[in-house]
Amino acid sequence: MFDFQDLFQWDRFITPTIIKTFYWLVIAVIVLFGISGILWSLTAMAISPFVGFIQLLASIASMFVGIVFSRIIAEFILIVFRINEHLGAIRDRDAGMH
Repeated sequence: MFDFQDLFQWDRFITPTIIKTFYWLVIAVIVLFGISGILWSLTAMAISPFVGFIQLLASIASMFVGIVFSRIIAEFILIVFRINEHLGAIRDRDAGMH
């Protein structure tokens, strides 16, 4: 976790610690939109069963795709910060050799 003082100091990044919270918020929003799409497609089935069924499949598929893409984006952000940490460790190790 991070302290309140970390917000005013630039020694440590806070993004890696809060990215998981944002990830779960994005998942919650995706699931809510997915459930909304599923319910809307079920009401559309009363008018046209085929169109409602296609919308149901599209809602379920887009929910899964959204979850996968949000995970990929979160991991990409974490990888960028991990690369920065490793490069800092390499720089510190090389500075000690000279």
